[in-house]
Amino acid sequence: MRRRHGDSQTVKRDYYEVLGVGRTATLDDIKKSYRRLARQYHPDVNKDHDAEERFKEIGEAYSVLSDPDKKAVYDQFGHDGLNGQSGGFADFTGFDIGDIFDQFFGGGARPKRDAERGNDLRFDISITLEEAATGLERPVSIPRSKPCPDCEATGAKPGTSFDTCSVCRGTGQIRRTQQTILGSFSSVSPCVNCRGTGRILKDPCVSCRGEGRVHTDEPVVIRIPVGVEDGTRLQIRGAGEAGTRGGPPGDLYVFITVEPHEIFERRGRELHLEVPITFAQAALGATKTIPGLDGPKELSINAGTQNGQVIRIREAGMPGLHGRGKGDLHAHIRVITPTKLTDRQKDLLREFAKDDPNLDEDKGLLGRIKDAIFGD
Repeated sequence: MRRRHGDSQTVKRDYYEVLGVGRTATLDDIKKSYRRLARQYHPDVNKDHDAEERFKEIGEAYSVLSDPDKKAVYDQFGHDGLNGQSGGFADFTGFDIGDIFDQFFGGGARPKRDAERGNDLRFDISITLEEAATGLERPVSIPRSKPCPDCEATGAKPGTSFDTCSVCRGTGQIRRTQQTILGSFSSVSPCVNCRGTGRILKDPCVSCRGEGRVHTDEPVVIRIPVGVEDGTRLQIRGAGEAGTRGGPPGDLYVFITVEPHEIFERRGRELHLEVPITFAQAALGATKTIPGLDGPKELSINAGTQNGQVIRIREAGMPGLHGRGKGDLHAHIRVITPTKLTDRQKDLLREFAKDDPNLDEDKGLLGRIKDAIFGD
């Protein structure tokens, strides 16, 4: 764009000159030139002071010359025709550079405005520790929507089709240009007549009432992997709500709660449990059968085992996620002190106390503490 000498009015350059093509250029030629120039002058790539202005100028030129109607008006009336001064074509001046640039450099054309992705869904599930250790598959019924099979998610009655919106001419947008003392300003808003879809549905599908999807309670199989932990979130792609007008479905997020176990305490892959034993078992040693997640386990208790001692059974704990490795089982020993004794038991304990080399009844508590600190 150029400014006239002595004033602030902007004079637009010829659009063919901006894109560097002749007036007989084909649409392919125009597209190729636009791609090349847009890459060259994109502000993220080109740091020259006038790169952003050139980029906008290139986008404006392409928005006109790539549209057959706008191009015809421009070829006949020039910039004045697009500004609404010849033939009332004011709406032709609005354009969105982002739409154009994304179409070429953002991974392809944007999806149709009426095809929208479905909503994501959440499902909470509780499982036992045993189920977490083995993994499971569980079918659950989740109220959700799916594509309408009768109209194939179009929303139109089978055998009918959509009409192009006469207000926006199928674009889904209304573009307005307002002339001010500072120049022309364009605004774009969704078309109210077609709700931004660009199409008018005359005969809606009876099954889905034109929505393109129907509601269902079809079961979804939830596959919970081995070793899953409490609070884990699983994502099942495509198991959420169906999209509208053939749009992609949402996802299903499964939040897992592992219920507390009545015997085991889980710490990652390690399992802990309390094992009560008698005074005799602690003193003499014993072999005790204790529970395990995958069946009973034999626990060897050595003679002289103390209260609070922990005995480990290797690889008897929880498996890691997807079965990667396995933790240990930790048995916490709790020696039970008898509260009700027979006379014979009392006599035996008294005899035991007399012969116990670890105890000295002639010394008081203070004396034993001194011996422990200072020696005999």
